[in-house]
Amino acid sequence: MANRSLSRSAVGSRSYYAVRAAATHLVLSVAVASLVAALVFGLWFPSPLRELVGGTELFWLIASVDVVCGPLLTLVVFNPSKPRAELHRDLALVALIQLVALSYGVHTLAHARPVALVHEVDRFRVVTISDLDHSEAATVPQWAQPWSLSRPRTFGLRPATSSEENMASIDASLQGIEPSQRPSWWRDYTLSTAQVLQRARPLNELRNKHPDQSTLIDEAVERALTSRQAGETTDGAALRWLPLVSRRAADWVALVDPQTARLRGYIHVDGFF
Repeated sequence: MANRSLSRSAVGSRSYYAVRAAATHLVLSVAVASLVAALVFGLWFPSPLRELVGGTELFWLIASVDVVCGPLLTLVVFNPSKPRAELHRDLALVALIQLVALSYGVHTLAHARPVALVHEVDRFRVVTISDLDHSEAATVPQWAQPWSLSRPRTFGLRPATSSEENMASIDASLQGIEPSQRPSWWRDYTLSTAQVLQRARPLNELRNKHPDQSTLIDEAVERALTSRQAGETTDGAALRWLPLVSRRAADWVALVDPQTARLRGYIHVDGFF
């Protein structure tokens, strides 16, 4: 009986210290995940672009695996009766596994993040790091590198400089590589504002297409009016729009200022009629 009592006491003591260590590990893991969240949602995946490229789901998958697995492993391996050197070795191995998993996850997020919104003919396209044409790696600007801290930027597309370049562009498009995915084709957005405004469509057209989404549209227009800059319209009805697409989504539109062509908001409705 005495041996059984001692055994139960040892197990209880081990469980107590293991749970306490796992809880401490959990707190530290949540703190690290919060720092990563600030980077991901504050810079790399601003709203609503994160929804167009799947940034939210990807972050939570990575964070949940990292936050849960680390403390669970600590709970399993922690035993105060182990020799100190062995215990430190086991905990260091757990930390290393968690660090490798987190590093891989952040690496994946860095390559999935949106770097540009590019106007192409009758729409805007969200371009991520992984979308970029690998053959143009030398033309990718420094701010569009995976580990840059820059937010996505807006661009237009330059015209082809020759018939040969135009044919090469068409051939690349047939292979799934659009001009918007080639940084060498990007140009200052202000040089494309005339084409944007020519293609942009009136807001009433969107309302007529989606009468059941009038509340969603009204809320987006209100948010757009609060982001007004000098020289831009204060009339919500004057705002225009173009479809907004990404590799995984084609049911968004971007609100366009009728004076400056600046993107002033986004609405989750289908812009293709």
